[in-house]
Amino acid sequence: MCMKRRSFLRSSAAFLGVGLLAPRDTHADQIHPHHSHAASLMTECARRFLAALDANQRGKATLPFDTGERMNWNYVPMERKGLPLREMTPYQRHLASALLAAGLSQSGYIKAVTIMSLEDVLKLIEHDSGETRNPEKYYFSIFDTPSDNGVWGYRVEGHHLSQNYTVVDGTVVAGPSFFGANPAEVLQGPRKGLRTLAREDDLGIDLMHALDEPMQKVAVVDPHAYPEILTAAHRNAALQGQPSGLPAAKMSATQFDALMALMEEYARNVTDELAEARIAQINKAGRNIYFAWSGGFNRGDPHYYRIQTPYFLIELDDTQDDANHIHSVWRDFKGDFGEDLLQQHYHASHQSK
Repeated sequence: MCMKRRSFLRSSAAFLGVGLLAPRDTHADQIHPHHSHAASLMTECARRFLAALDANQRGKATLPFDTGERMNWNYVPMERKGLPLREMTPYQRHLASALLAAGLSQSGYIKAVTIMSLEDVLKLIEHDSGETRNPEKYYFSIFDTPSDNGVWGYRVEGHHLSQNYTVVDGTVVAGPSFFGANPAEVLQGPRKGLRTLAREDDLGIDLMHALDEPMQKVAVVDPHAYPEILTAAHRNAALQGQPSGLPAAKMSATQFDALMALMEEYARNVTDELAEARIAQINKAGRNIYFAWSGGFNRGDPHYYRIQTPYFLIELDDTQDDANHIHSVWRDFKGDFGEDLLQQHYHASHQSK
């Protein structure tokens, strides 16, 4: 199914910082948060996946919700809790893929499976045996029992991919949401020219080039590119001190449009319903947004950028392996792992007793 894309409103609306991103359709505001389509779809996909597993597989795939493992996310090649694709039969993998797709848009899903496939490219480049670089070493973890009411979650994770979802009483929160690509651009072989996260990278560079020289100087917080996203795989997306870089309030309408296009690319990685929640955060932030850059401005230069608002953070670095290795992430300062929603849920449960 082809997704219809409606970009943010331009000109005076964008300049004033109101009505920045248009909803994808007129029904988005009519979805009751406690009966969301996203939550129902995730629940059904998770149930079908678990029902297809044998007892041993189900024991690996399911974990308690109230455990530190739920927040023990990462994006490096390592063994993880959960059931990996390589231990599934073909029909079980199809159902696992459906669960992955339940939280992502069409474009987000394409990015995710392409990231998995890059392990085969790395296997050839690094002459790996296939144990470290294995496109089937992606783990599916379900925390507690999937249900339309109650609390549960799931994670799909492996090298350069970590998608985390928390479902509380039929409401879904997505995050942390990490996508990486190594190589960022395939330089040899039959897949030469493939760029999995091209728009995340190019739209950032486009924004830097849209700024005049004085504004670029404000945006650049370090002439040398940071070697890694600053929040790394920490449980909390905390940054020290006040936001740095160029305030969106100082951008022209054209420059602000470029910033909005970049944020929309990240917002639209998840399903329409979850994307609308991200877009609501963008609109709420208005012009209270900071764009920071480190490194060079041109394709091939090591670089890093950060978009920071009171509600969420976006980071990207492309520095490793001769600036051909991308890490990118969307983090909610209070919403990651459903923390805000869970506090409300537990408070309401306590009050009802």
